[in-house]
Amino acid sequence: MKGLTLHKIELEKSFNPRSFEDRIYTQWQAQGAFTPQGESEKPPYVMVIPPPNVTGMLHLGHGLNISLQDILIRFHRMRGVPVLWVPGTDHAGIATQNVVEKRLKAQGQSRHDLGRDVFIQKTWELKAEYHQIISRQIARMGASVDWSRERFTLDTGLSQAVREVFVSLYERKLLYKGNYLVNWCTSCGTALSDDEVEHEDLPGKLYHIFYPEEKTRDPAQGGLVIATTRPETMLGDSAVAVHPEDPRYHGLIGKRLRLPLTDRLIPVVADTYVDRSFGTGALKITPAHDPNDWEVGKRHKLPVISIITPDGKFNDQVPEPYRGLTLKAARERVLSDLKAAGFLVKEIDITHGVGHCYRCHTVIEPFLSEQWFVRMQPLAEKALAAWRRGELVFYPRKWENTYQHWLENIRDWCVSRQLWWGHRIPAWYCPSCGNTIVARQDPDACPHCGEARLTQDPDVLDTWFSSWLWPFSTLGWPEVVQAEARQANDLHRFYPTSALVTAYDIIFFWVSRMIMAGLEFTGKVPFRDIFIHGLVRDKQGRKMSKTLGNGLDPLELVDQFGADALKFTLAFLCAQGQDLLVDKESFKLGSKFANKIWNASRYILMNLEHRSLVEHPQLNPVDRWIYSRLNRAAKTMTEAFLSYRFNDAATTAYDYFWSDFCDWYVEATKVSLRTGDDAEKDRATTVLLSVLTESLRLLHPLLPFITEAIYEQVPHTQGLLMTSPYPVYEEKRNDPDTEQNVALLQELVRMVRTLRSECTIPPEKKISVLVRLRSSGASGLFLKEHKELMQLLAGIGKIRIEGPGPARTRPSGSIGLVGSGFEAFVYIAEAVDMEILKRKFTKNLAKDQTFIAGLQGKLGNEHFLKNAPPDMVKGEQVKLTDALERTEKLASYMRDLFKDIPPSGQDQEPLP
Repeated sequence: MKGLTLHKIELEKSFNPRSFEDRIYTQWQAQGAFTPQGESEKPPYVMVIPPPNVTGMLHLGHGLNISLQDILIRFHRMRGVPVLWVPGTDHAGIATQNVVEKRLKAQGQSRHDLGRDVFIQKTWELKAEYHQIISRQIARMGASVDWSRERFTLDTGLSQAVREVFVSLYERKLLYKGNYLVNWCTSCGTALSDDEVEHEDLPGKLYHIFYPEEKTRDPAQGGLVIATTRPETMLGDSAVAVHPEDPRYHGLIGKRLRLPLTDRLIPVVADTYVDRSFGTGALKITPAHDPNDWEVGKRHKLPVISIITPDGKFNDQVPEPYRGLTLKAARERVLSDLKAAGFLVKEIDITHGVGHCYRCHTVIEPFLSEQWFVRMQPLAEKALAAWRRGELVFYPRKWENTYQHWLENIRDWCVSRQLWWGHRIPAWYCPSCGNTIVARQDPDACPHCGEARLTQDPDVLDTWFSSWLWPFSTLGWPEVVQAEARQANDLHRFYPTSALVTAYDIIFFWVSRMIMAGLEFTGKVPFRDIFIHGLVRDKQGRKMSKTLGNGLDPLELVDQFGADALKFTLAFLCAQGQDLLVDKESFKLGSKFANKIWNASRYILMNLEHRSLVEHPQLNPVDRWIYSRLNRAAKTMTEAFLSYRFNDAATTAYDYFWSDFCDWYVEATKVSLRTGDDAEKDRATTVLLSVLTESLRLLHPLLPFITEAIYEQVPHTQGLLMTSPYPVYEEKRNDPDTEQNVALLQELVRMVRTLRSECTIPPEKKISVLVRLRSSGASGLFLKEHKELMQLLAGIGKIRIEGPGPARTRPSGSIGLVGSGFEAFVYIAEAVDMEILKRKFTKNLAKDQTFIAGLQGKLGNEHFLKNAPPDMVKGEQVKLTDALERTEKLASYMRDLFKDIPPSGQDQEPLP
């Protein structure tokens, strides 16, 4: 606005994010900034938040995931397209039920004491308690989600979507119930899918046990020795298997063996599954308690003997002395009895993989049980075909191999869980005719015989059965069920979504299944881009956990450093394909950057008194340079955001604002603001404010709170920063010639500053500099025109710039510096005590030479080179290179200064 008189604007002296973060978040919400806006004819940008479990507070992994999504959402919102980010939470069947059961146990009760209905009511109360905490945490981190569209995996709409999918899969012959071996958690009391089992290598033993032939009970007589890691399950053995081509056992195939500790006889069968090199080459086969044995048992039609109860004890299928024992106690008893009877041959220490429940970490038991399964192969084929057609893109691309491998080797998904909290399976059993009724609506009577006494399946569905529908169920699918006008419109307008941001540890659990469900029920992939980020670990590379005590609470970090510091630091450290190694100190990076933004803006705004804005101000070369740098940063950051290179975007933002804008441009404007007339001061102020405003827009996705707080104080700005346009690269702003000229000036200033520091010249002491150009041209002219700027930036008193000419001697009392196209001679002798400087240089040179000798000795030691980690060797080599360069530079300084130099204070060659 031409002629607008400005006034001094005082930001708080100290940067304090607590003073404005809550206020600004409330302001964003009140103005409807989180709901889809922008030009409706443009394709929207849509994401659904990976729903956190309602079992507790969010951890730093959630903080990373939410921060990255918010950065993308804010960036695309500022590009002027309608943006929707759907929030929500997951009912988390096993985890949530465990929390409630632990609370009841502490009160001396169990869920069975309460009954199903009262227990579920208690669980809803827990959900309400933690949902409020989680929502507050998401808001404190600055997530610009559309709260008006928040969903929960057990809300009415999603529950109806789950039932629709279950019934549809049943009708399409893609869902069945069968008696199969499943992964069973004896603690949670439920079946688990393969993906819910976490495998861990643990120390164990391989037991060699003698199985005698049928005709004898004497271990000294004929038979064979089997090898097993689970001796207790031998009581459920149905056979012993050997490889058909193993000559050691040819005479035994088809014969029967006596099963030790029992009166049963079991056959010796030949099967190519057996690895002849493992153990003794003879394996006990227990079909009810090992998935591989189950397959062998099916091939040989062996009996299936289940010997373990759901709570992990031996049942009445084992000999009487072992009934009722826990698995641990049974192992101890079995081994003791085998040893006493002479059947235990030996024990060998080994390390082997052991499956654990992903929730409670109890060892998983293969367990024979009747469960509901989804046929996955037909769904997986569609998901693979969509990826091969290019409808899905993984960032980074390496995760496509994981996706392909898992889908090509997929097994049917066990979806029933023996829990009370969750989606009750919509299946009823008729006691009269024996039929199973799977229905969209609760039946009043059996449609086959009219029987009214129907029993609903007591189990619930796997938590992931609702989560795999998340991208479309949250937007109103199926429309016939969720008939609310906005929901139906949302499905048409916002599905498929644009991108998914998630960690690599749930590619199998969630990502692949969402793709399969999307294709099966909507005919479309649920998203195109899939960004897989790393996990947050401590500085030692360990996963954060309560057990290790190395976890970081994102809300504590927000309280200490601010939400922007949390978001910026995580983005800065988030390199594609890598885990993030952090500790609390890491977040000082984001805090210091936010503090720099605050202080720079405060300086600019507090110096507006008596200035006026100028319409269409004329730009000087330094103005053109900063706009060119801003233009370049906008291009780089836009490309980085679009390709999910968060660390590149954050690094570019940091370098541009801290270095280009603060260290160089703001400092450069002081020449005009201090020495110019009123017109020049107004012009410089107008441009400075314009650059600051655009820089705030550039930084906003990475640091939304502080940029909004400053933006609302900048004169002539209107509306919210978060809905203002993101800077767009403009070719006309690109000015490589001016950038080259300023780069030359920066190089000269940096070299002089470095030399001042090395020679311990105090800031207030001005020095003289002679610059000799190697060639004539625009760069030399630029330096001559900006001598005042160089004097300001490098603490130079007198400066002379000479064009190219015949070779000339170095002025006495100076140190020569060689740059890109110039030589600079800094008159050190006039600024320091030369004797003191000589002693300093001599001492530093001797110290470095000793350091170099030590490094050379270490790097010449074959033992060190052979045994030290490669990173350590490389580090020592870098230290040596740096030290050699440093000593060479010191030696050159001494050659320049201490030959025929008059003592300090005496006459020396003056600056021409």
